[in-house]
Amino acid sequence: MAGVPFDQQITFLYAEDPAACRRFYAEVLGLRLVLDQGACAIFAAASGRAFLGVCRARGGRRRAADPRRQGGVVITMVSEDVDGWHARLLAAGAEVLGPPALSPEFQVYGFFFRDPAGYLLEIQRFEGGSWPAPG
Repeated sequence: MAGVPFDQQITFLYAEDPAACRRFYAEVLGLRLVLDQGACAIFAAASGRAFLGVCRARGGRRRAADPRRQGGVVITMVSEDVDGWHARLLAAGAEVLGPPALSPEFQVYGFFFRDPAGYLLEIQRFEGGSWPAPG
């Protein structure tokens, strides 16, 4: 995998009041909304390759260590080769949290894994036609 191994990158932030955060990123920072998925809004952060997602925090009975809570973060890399990355990470002994799967809610195909420090990462591709091509 020569050059840059991923097409795009999204940093997902989680908030109990995502509407306030959406307004902040749109109105204060001036970021352009690229995709509204309901529970998550994704904004363009830099030249069609870097994005910032603001999502409703997941509370309830989830573990306190779940990064998808208020103040949490998930790093997502966008790639057409989700299955290839899954195989590569398994072969490397990475902590892969399950096989690639389709999320009907978000229309993405991907999987989660952890880095050696415990950060939650994801590799996904968008299945709908509403996601912008790398630019």
